[in-house]
Amino acid sequence: MKTHLKLIAFLIMTALVMTLVSCGGGDTTTETTDEATTTEETTTEETAEEEPVAEEPAETEDVAEEPAAEEPAAEEPTEEPAAEPAEEMGEAITLRYANWNLGTEEENNIQRQMVQAYMEAHPNVTVEFVDMSAEGGWDAVLTSYAAKGELPDVFMANNVPLYVANGWLADLTELTAADADWANIPQALRDGVTYNGQVLGIPAAQFVMGYFVNKDLYEAANLDAPEYGFTVEEFNDAVTALNNIPQGVLGLDEMEFVMGWYANSQDSNLKWFSFDGQHMNYNSAAFKEAVATAGEMKQYTWQGLSEEQLANFTATGPWELFLNQEVGMRWDASWSVPGYVENATFDWDFIGVPGGNQALVSDIIVVSQTAADVAAAYDFARWMTFSTEAYAKEAELAAALGSAPKMPVSVDEASLALYTQFVDKPGILAALDNLDNSMVESLAKIVPGYINARWEGKPGIDIGEDLDVNMWFMFNFANDGRYKYEDYSAQLETFANQILDDAAAELSQ
Repeated sequence: MKTHLKLIAFLIMTALVMTLVSCGGGDTTTETTDEATTTEETTTEETAEEEPVAEEPAETEDVAEEPAAEEPAAEEPTEEPAAEPAEEMGEAITLRYANWNLGTEEENNIQRQMVQAYMEAHPNVTVEFVDMSAEGGWDAVLTSYAAKGELPDVFMANNVPLYVANGWLADLTELTAADADWANIPQALRDGVTYNGQVLGIPAAQFVMGYFVNKDLYEAANLDAPEYGFTVEEFNDAVTALNNIPQGVLGLDEMEFVMGWYANSQDSNLKWFSFDGQHMNYNSAAFKEAVATAGEMKQYTWQGLSEEQLANFTATGPWELFLNQEVGMRWDASWSVPGYVENATFDWDFIGVPGGNQALVSDIIVVSQTAADVAAAYDFARWMTFSTEAYAKEAELAAALGSAPKMPVSVDEASLALYTQFVDKPGILAALDNLDNSMVESLAKIVPGYINARWEGKPGIDIGEDLDVNMWFMFNFANDGRYKYEDYSAQLETFANQILDDAAAELSQ
């Protein structure tokens, strides 16, 4: 009897569904859009207008109706098939993303392709690019968005201490603690995004910075090219011996970067530009020697060329010297390695800085505490930064372009082996093996007060007709005869360290 009742009920349901379908009369095809996978640049206003989840109910209804069209001999209808697609897709999420490395839609660079790859792997996630083109600079534009309650969910950081002070950043401590790839990021980079015990940022990229050498030029001059681990004395010899201005060859491209690394070669406690982890050491013997040495190098660099001497070079600026084979050593960072792989027609290597070290540049990405789903924002952020899975994808994309990926941020054996398939230079490998000893150059992004202690602060000094000059002026013109650096070094150090102490105290409150 129960069987007959079930059959009668099923036949009635089938007849009712067929009647509804015949009365509909319209096109039953569900319209789909490409909004969920677009990577076009989107302004805040455009973001507000888009509703990428509006089509989902229609898709669910289509799935639910399918069993009704089956033959009567099929199993009893159930609601379960309607729920399965939602479980596979996950809840629809829109993440607003701001970065300065995205290029244009037409260029479709690797970074844009990485975003697209993430969305393809996560069909429920839409990543929208936030328009950062307004005047005032990166932090001013972010401040404007914050005032409107519209901070991007994930964004590149130009000044993490500012964002920490403003309360913009999500605490990622628990998420990173559970992330196996996080443990393989160099300690110096992890420390740089940790404030008062909280992880408030993610190292997005790491680049070794130092000198690159044209080995062919040295061989042609019957000289030994310097190698990673070279000494200050070997640096001086390599610069002076190769320099041949009448023949259009310089020993060194620019002088200013000597101030950054030299103190570390004399005192390992001093890192980039004399920073010791807490204070600047502008009055130390090592840094005063750094300033003097930079001045001595001027005659072998682009800055030391006269108008007449410039005619011996095809380069129009120091940035062109290396690929033109007009300089023995160029100061650069590993972000230029893909270009060297593609364009250098000579044997080159990375040699770091004298003393067997290198500077380390880090890009940082942060997650806004206003993100609707911090965990989802973190998952996307790690894909764009240190994920080993993402690094394999980046290497694949780079290979397709005939280029090279950036250095891995999370340095495990697999990622390192992958990188060396593209870049197998002894100096690069030596630097990768020595990352924890690096001088972090990106201090402006992570150290409270550093921008004023290094560039913008005004210590109350007049130099000739230049009144109330800033710190940048004092270092930039330290070797042009306007003043003697040692006459002001103690005042500069006291001024800078007061700034750093005040900024650190304010941030810890």
